[in-house]
Amino acid sequence: MANLYDACVPVFDATLDNLSVMLGRASAHCADRNIDPAALLQARLFPDMFPLTRQVQIACDAAKLGCARLAGVDAPKHADDETSFEALAARIASTRAFIASVPREKFEGSAERRIEVPTRAQTYVFDGQTFLLRWAMPNFYFHVVTAYDLLRHNGVEIGKRDYLGTVPQLSA
Repeated sequence: MANLYDACVPVFDATLDNLSVMLGRASAHCADRNIDPAALLQARLFPDMFPLTRQVQIACDAAKLGCARLAGVDAPKHADDETSFEALAARIASTRAFIASVPREKFEGSAERRIEVPTRAQTYVFDGQTFLLRWAMPNFYFHVVTAYDLLRHNGVEIGKRDYLGTVPQLSA
């Protein structure tokens, strides 16, 4: 891969935009049906899984930390204190603004850059390409899909097209 910027920044940005749109639909769903938004925001697929709010926070973290680590820059910190659809939309907007602000040039050579990811269990060490393709993106998609599944399971009228959003195509 020539520059990992092209493989992550536009993809993270578009998918976060789609997630924001789906959360807007969830907010409208609650308003239209007189449902307490907290019921959706704290919904879980299973008791030992994170609720919707945390799924969105982690998706944002995966995108911002993925870009920051590849570009060798510091990522902004978030308090993880969102309690409304509006606050989650702001979190997504902040994440999108950050990843858009990272200059493309900072990603030069990132495929070979050494990336360390500390976790509770251990510190993982990757080259940049493996980090992006086998850690950052799978984690990002896992949490976005889980957020989608929580919304869909709770009756929000969204579908695959909402998840995918506008897919760029070559002109005929």
